[in-house]
Amino acid sequence: MDMESPRRGQSADSAQGSPGEQGGGLPVQGSAQDRRISGPPPVEQAPPRSQGGSRKPAQAPRSAVPPEPSHAPGPDSRLADWLRMPRPEAEPGIWRYGHKVRPPEDPDRVGDRQLLGGALLALLVAVFVWSMFANKYPPVFDWIYGVFPESWAWGGESESALGAFFFNYVIVYGIVLTPLLYIAGRAGRWPEVWRRYVGGRSGTRPGARAADLANRRVVAEKADAAGSGDPVSWPEVRDAGEHAAADALAAEVSSGRMNDVDYARISKEWQAVRAQPARRPSFTAEVLDRAAAAFAHPSGARDLPARTARHDLLTGQVRLGSAPDVERNPYRYRGTALALAPELLSTSLLVVGPSAAGKTSKVARPVVETLALQALVGRTAVVAVGPPGAGLGPESAFDVVIKLGSPDSAHDLDLYSGTTDPDEAAAVLAEALVGDDPQADPRRAATVLAQLIGPYRAAHGRFPSVPALRELLDGVPVALAALREACKEAGPHTAGTALRELDARERQSSREDDPGRLLADRVAVLDRPAFAGFFDTAADARPFSMRALEHAVRVRIDLPERGHAEASRLLSRLLLAQFSACAVARADSSRFACLVLDDATHTLTPASVREIQRLRTANAGVVLGLRSLADVPEHLRSAALGAVGCRVVLSGVNTWDGEVFAQAWGREWVQTEDVTHAPDFHGGLLTRWVRGIRTLFTGVRATTRSVTVRRVQRERWSASDLANDLPPGHAVLSLTTVRGERTPPILAELGE
Repeated sequence: MDMESPRRGQSADSAQGSPGEQGGGLPVQGSAQDRRISGPPPVEQAPPRSQGGSRKPAQAPRSAVPPEPSHAPGPDSRLADWLRMPRPEAEPGIWRYGHKVRPPEDPDRVGDRQLLGGALLALLVAVFVWSMFANKYPPVFDWIYGVFPESWAWGGESESALGAFFFNYVIVYGIVLTPLLYIAGRAGRWPEVWRRYVGGRSGTRPGARAADLANRRVVAEKADAAGSGDPVSWPEVRDAGEHAAADALAAEVSSGRMNDVDYARISKEWQAVRAQPARRPSFTAEVLDRAAAAFAHPSGARDLPARTARHDLLTGQVRLGSAPDVERNPYRYRGTALALAPELLSTSLLVVGPSAAGKTSKVARPVVETLALQALVGRTAVVAVGPPGAGLGPESAFDVVIKLGSPDSAHDLDLYSGTTDPDEAAAVLAEALVGDDPQADPRRAATVLAQLIGPYRAAHGRFPSVPALRELLDGVPVALAALREACKEAGPHTAGTALRELDARERQSSREDDPGRLLADRVAVLDRPAFAGFFDTAADARPFSMRALEHAVRVRIDLPERGHAEASRLLSRLLLAQFSACAVARADSSRFACLVLDDATHTLTPASVREIQRLRTANAGVVLGLRSLADVPEHLRSAALGAVGCRVVLSGVNTWDGEVFAQAWGREWVQTEDVTHAPDFHGGLLTRWVRGIRTLFTGVRATTRSVTVRRVQRERWSASDLANDLPPGHAVLSLTTVRGERTPPILAELGE
């Protein structure tokens, strides 16, 4: 294999590509045949500061702020309104942007029909009683007039019309009408009718107004806690004494040159300054020099080329849809918008739904988009994996785009995840090669690989390429002899250990159950013409490795197209194993790392399921998309659902898949009514005779109806409900935070 020449379809000059072609402007260092990235990704440094004054951007990207309605004119209205919108604390999964806290649920709440009907009945009864009093039955007014002097009623000799009016209409009518209206109002719940339909105009209970006032106080309380008022004026920076920096940032907001990514990015940098006060002078200098473009992502990008979902970078949420106001949903989620955030994705997410149900467009794409935006802020690192044209985002939205099997791919993938430890590399590679085979032992496979790649690295200073590894696993005499000679030439210390490993490999290769043959067959899947030039391990090669998760990198990996299904599955397992190993081993886990597998068919293995559970403590998570649970080995289905904290079931799943989710969501106590109809035999001869005539003409036998109310345990969502009652465009989801907070299954309308 000739690794010294560019791949097909590219010249040496065009191999490196332009920043726009590389998705965000990360250039590839090294020679033209490298076109790869490894370890800390080579990134474009921010433009140098100007010497003669501040250099401010002309205008912020236009797609910066979600298109919310503005209430004030001026170029800063959209960003200012976005900043001033209240974001109260809410239950997990609730979209906090502009959220209104619902009052506590009232178990004694009556229905609308019962409330209005009772109020109308009380009014009619009050009118009837008043009419009886007016017609002197009973003679209530005569009794009242009999108690007081007659002159009070008719004004006496002075014939005072005012006195008569006061006595008749204020005292007499007040004595009768006030208690009557009070009793009718209490019986008919008139105050509740006023609050529900007239005063509040929101259909909520008495606590709604207090809840609404609490929402309005959120922004004011946070601003007061920061020592100032409007978040647009950067109160925390100003209160720290950096008035020049605060004025410059506020001017960027007012002029419209700052977007939501800029605001979140600079706010994050300021939080780092508060933790390390020594960085304050450099913060001020950077802000005064670059204004809204300060501390930009190494790619120079300040926004994505296009957004398809609604994002709130202050809370880190992306809106997925809304929960209909139906009885099936938990009360506190009814009528609210639903969203995902890193604290939920840290428990990992499993999405199951057939093709065209919205698995990619309504779940995976918004998640990748929000993680890419937060990578520009510096909070996350994201690796999105899917087939070509999966719709995970345009190339310009990523820093690294790897097209495995495509000759025009500008980057390559490290088969050994960037490690220099042969045992670690062998363990990860063995998981990818034979982890899905129940008859194979990944530990024995890892031992076989370590016995070959360890000596190879000791002799050549690098791991073997795919063709070389295949020859060694096949036991080709020429390849093994050449490796022996290379080990002997490497020196006595190296030769002793390496030769012992090779001797052990030769002894084990003669056994019938030796995994070397299976490994060779699996490696042969990658030793195809379509992958010629990929997985290079030459000294000058710099392929991308998962070690780059230490940085805020955005990566998209396109798996091979049709005709290489087995290779795609093998590479998916490899990427999942590499991500799990590298995410846990990061020295700095403050940045959230996420791997999105749009198609995780035949990817999950017993080892990967265990590793997914470990990601929670490493501030990392995976998003797995499946068309059906049949793509997961049967013995792993329950374990897979238990390993992930967030589960999404799309419309169109079958009952077999629904049964697994129904068991995972468990049961709840509900109150049921059993209605029993029995033949009616009561009554005398005449009653039975009339009942028989009615049965003769109608054909329906008279029955009695009895109702039995009891509490029973019922599945929250049964397999039949998930398979047959889930409308198109809807999903049932449950969420879990890293702190252990859980939500019950929620019916959601995606994309709303």
